[in-house]
Amino acid sequence: MTYQNYSLKQLQQIDAAHHLHPFTDHKELREAGSRIITHANGPFIYDSEGAELLDGMAGLWCVNIGYGRDELAEAAYAQMKELPYYNSFFKCSTPTPVLLSKKLAEIAPKNVNQVFYGSSGSEANDTALRLVRHYWVIEGKPEKNRVISRKMAYHGSTIAGTSLGGMDAMHKQLNGAVPNIVHVMMPYAYELALPGESDHDFGLRAAKSVEDAILEAGADKVAAFIGEPVMGAGGVKIPPASYWPEVQRICRKYDVLLMLDEVITGYGRTGEWFAAQTFGIEPDTITTAKALTSGYQPLSALLVGDRITSTLVDKGGEFNHGYTYSGHPVACAVALKNLEIIEQEGLVDRVRNDTGPYFAKALQERIAGHDLVGEVRSIGLMGAIEIVKDKATKERFLPSGSAAVTVRDHAIASGMMLRATGDTMILSPPLIWTRDTIDMACERIGKALDLAQADLRKR
Repeated sequence: MTYQNYSLKQLQQIDAAHHLHPFTDHKELREAGSRIITHANGPFIYDSEGAELLDGMAGLWCVNIGYGRDELAEAAYAQMKELPYYNSFFKCSTPTPVLLSKKLAEIAPKNVNQVFYGSSGSEANDTALRLVRHYWVIEGKPEKNRVISRKMAYHGSTIAGTSLGGMDAMHKQLNGAVPNIVHVMMPYAYELALPGESDHDFGLRAAKSVEDAILEAGADKVAAFIGEPVMGAGGVKIPPASYWPEVQRICRKYDVLLMLDEVITGYGRTGEWFAAQTFGIEPDTITTAKALTSGYQPLSALLVGDRITSTLVDKGGEFNHGYTYSGHPVACAVALKNLEIIEQEGLVDRVRNDTGPYFAKALQERIAGHDLVGEVRSIGLMGAIEIVKDKATKERFLPSGSAAVTVRDHAIASGMMLRATGDTMILSPPLIWTRDTIDMACERIGKALDLAQADLRKR
């Protein structure tokens, strides 16, 4: 029996009876009923009632090549027929993770040549934390185990991922985090820059918070700094140009490893294969997932730099860590085909030279002037719209976050799938978007802002 045999109400009732959703107020959801997404094509998704939505979030930051790509289904089918599964334990491997590892080494920063596989970005960040701490143990410095992260960072939902992240609401529900992880200020100039402070100076000040945390603990106690090149789930917070070079200089000065979380920014989002290349960073680890398969299969890849891997191989002995699905042959086959499509269609170059700049210009010219908008910002095909009550003072609507939800709801009703994070609307569309798609998105966002403004002014 297929889903077409059920009505929307029946599906919603079954969903409420048996399905616990992620990041959800379950009472609220069950009172309202889930929107049931049934199919998708290109940049559009469709629900059970036939509504068409332009997907401004690429699923959940991941469907970079868009929906309905037969090539990925065919790659999965062929691999399932040949070898649906075998593990990477027992000194065994299968062809697809071998070939995928070679491909990832070719497109990664030059100092990054090894790959460890999992099934999600959360798993990859768990692996990164274990590997970095294990590295310092092998090097005879077990006390060097503190990791510096940032407030409002998002590094996944496992215990380690939540601990690495800087989301207060997640920490409160954790009721006991992984120890020796501290959080410093985020590079969020819109709210945190001082009056008259330039972007350059703010970037240096935000980077100095990392140095201050190193000095407070003692450099001999600090293992690594972890950061998203662009903070994604925290609101697409794009650092000033001065920030990452200074963070890298600080890490090198105090012999602190540099961990990048590119679960969102990896595989073309910023106009390079990795945001590390966009910002000129030479990391020791890069966490990736999501767009590695364009979401068609669950797969993560922790890319590991030469410094760590040489120690792990030469001195480490057995690394007692791994997953049943590490290097899953079907997921890796899909990833290989996905990367091939990104290359063949020139999507990375398109984002860098065409759609990325057009996206930035369109947001500035068509959205930034709206009365509800305090700021728009973007990098590549990744953007944010700050929702405010007063543009001049940056005053927000109360309660916090409610205005962005109002905008989001009107956007969805207007055929545009957006996400609200706090008081910020965020966009991360498929990389197949064209100038026409961007025009369509701006038209629908503008309509949503107008409708939301009418509602919000009644408060």
